[in-house]
Amino acid sequence: MKTIFFILAITSSVIAQRPSAQKNRDVLFDFRKEPPASAVKIPAATQRTVLTKVFRRYLTNQDKCKSDFAGSSSDDYLAAARKAGMMVPSITDMITGSFTAAGQTQTAYLISVSECNASHADNFGTTRLAIFSGPQLVADVDTDFMSFIVRKIDLDGNGIDELLMNSSYMGQGNLTEMATLASFENGRRHVLNDFGSVVEDSCAAAMPGSNSKAAVIYTSAFAPGLKPTFTQENYVASCRNPRRWKLFSKGKMQEQ
Repeated sequence: MKTIFFILAITSSVIAQRPSAQKNRDVLFDFRKEPPASAVKIPAATQRTVLTKVFRRYLTNQDKCKSDFAGSSSDDYLAAARKAGMMVPSITDMITGSFTAAGQTQTAYLISVSECNASHADNFGTTRLAIFSGPQLVADVDTDFMSFIVRKIDLDGNGIDELLMNSSYMGQGNLTEMATLASFENGRRHVLNDFGSVVEDSCAAAMPGSNSKAAVIYTSAFAPGLKPTFTQENYVASCRNPRRWKLFSKGKMQEQ
C-alpha cells in the first residue's frame, strides 16, 4: 500500500508541475451576437466644430439639397456632390485611442456624409473617419462604406489601435454585413484583413429555406511584435430557433 501511495504522490507532483496548455487563439468578434448600439451622444457644438474642419462646405438640412448642382451628371456622383457641398453630414460615433501614432491621445469621429440624393445602391452615401489630436485634424479618410465601429484593439502591441468595422446592406429581406480590420497609422487607412461577409440573414424575406448565418472571427493569441493571424468559423441557425447555431464552414463565407 505504501508503494502505491508513493507512486500516486509522484504522479500527482509531476502533473502539477506541467505547464498548462496555452490558449493559441482569442475571439476577435462573435457576429452571432448583436453588436452593442453606440450610446455616444455628440453635442451640437462638437458636431459643428468637427464637420467644419473636415468639410469646406456642407448643408445642415436635406431640404436644401439640389439635384442639378455642378457635376451632378458625372460618373462619380457622390464625389461630385461632396465637391459641390451637396451633403448633410453628421457624426454617428466616436472613440478615443492612439490611431495614427503610438502614445497619442486622439479621438476618432465616424461621419455619415449623406451626400444629397444618394440612393440605396449608393448605400445612402459614404462614411468617413476623422481623427483629431486635441483640436487638430490629423487624419480624414474614407472607410469604404464601413459605417459601424465594432471594436478597438491593438493586436500587435505596437501602441497603435486598430479598428474592426462593419457595414450592413438590406435588400429584399436579405441582410448582409461585411467587416474589415484596419489601421490608420500615419493618417492613412491600411486594411489589415478583409473578412468579407460576416452575416447573411434571409429571415426577413420569410421564404422557404430562410436562415441566419454569422461568423466568429478568431485571432492568434497576443504576442508582442508578431503579426496576428485570423481564422473564421461560420455558423447557421434557423429563423425559428436563432439560438441553436451549428458550424457549417470555415474560411470566408462567400467562398463556400
